[in-house]
Amino acid sequence: MDENDRLQMVRLALENEPHLKPCDYEFHLERPSFTWNTLQHLSKDYPQHEFHIIIGGDNWALFHKWARHEDILRNYHIIIYPRKDAETDTDALPSNVTVVAMPEMNISSTMIREKLAKGDPIDGLVCPKVEQYLNNIRANKTITT
Repeated sequence: MDENDRLQMVRLALENEPHLKPCDYEFHLERPSFTWNTLQHLSKDYPQHEFHIIIGGDNWALFHKWARHEDILRNYHIIIYPRKDAETDTDALPSNVTVVAMPEMNISSTMIREKLAKGDPIDGLVCPKVEQYLNNIRANKTITT
């Protein structure tokens, strides 16, 4: 699935979220677009804003492997969404890293791609408009995992 499909799904998912806005900003950056690079460009282009990163606990477990992860930690706030498969030691977190108190959902993009590739239903895993979009894609081509 290409980046334009992903952007369209974000647009569909955010239709009723007035405080969130889909953006193709990264589409216009040099590739590969590492998070540090994106954050630097955003901070330069929009100095009046403060940027935070929201990642799953599974990504936090691998954060030390990200490009320029130490610079990200030094300059930005990170919000971790808990995941059942990735425990986060909240006592060892830097002061600018927060774990949100949210119910854990056992849903991942990998799981959704695998279900789509097998032809399994994805109802309840994504919003109805995104489900319809993905089912239309599935009807027209194969979705790879």
